[in-house]
Amino acid sequence: MDLQKQTAPAVSELRASDAERDRIADILHDALAEGRLTAEEHAERVEGVLRAKTVGELEVFIRDLPAAHRQDSGPGLAHAPAPRRPTAGAIPIDPDDNVVAVFSSAVRKGRWRAGRRIHAYAIFGSVEIDLSEALFDHQQVVVKSFAIFGSVEIRVPENVSLRGMGGGVLGSFEVATLDSGEPEAPIVYVDGWAVLGSVEARPKRGKVVADILDRVQRKVDRSLRKHLGH
Repeated sequence: MDLQKQTAPAVSELRASDAERDRIADILHDALAEGRLTAEEHAERVEGVLRAKTVGELEVFIRDLPAAHRQDSGPGLAHAPAPRRPTAGAIPIDPDDNVVAVFSSAVRKGRWRAGRRIHAYAIFGSVEIDLSEALFDHQQVVVKSFAIFGSVEIRVPENVSLRGMGGGVLGSFEVATLDSGEPEAPIVYVDGWAVLGSVEARPKRGKVVADILDRVQRKVDRSLRKHLGH
């Protein structure tokens, strides 16, 4: 037994799995979308990820990125992060809601019902989409944003997952990747393009999806009623 303990490999020496390579590649993609890596750096690191044989070799490629220092980002994490893209067929092609600002501003905020697909167009204007108090009927929501000489600002509750899938062309496309610890939490995917404009998505401090908390409370109430009924 002592010999086995002495020869057991450290986590960093374990052979890397395909799932672990995919996770590192997703982190690098998010870093590219956030402007933390250039296209050349991203391509070079992804190539290295494909060649890596151990978990330790994979960690080298994200060591200087914020995701590498989060408690839930290490290999073998108990809670699986939200997928980088929506489930196939889960999001309709046509938008449930359009928010348009052409040489003007448009705001969607307060207590409103978020559809599965929201389109935002800011053309020489500004769009603000605040989901911090929204009602989520669906677990996956896509906000397709187009900022052309304009800006789109998206705010989400702190207890949802947030993913970025778009990019910028002489513009800024920044999405603060967020993972919720609640399996039933909504996932907001921000897609689209910023052309000589900006798209920014990040959590709103102190705001949470009340529906998740309500759902937990209802389970507790049902359990309590059942117990008292006996």
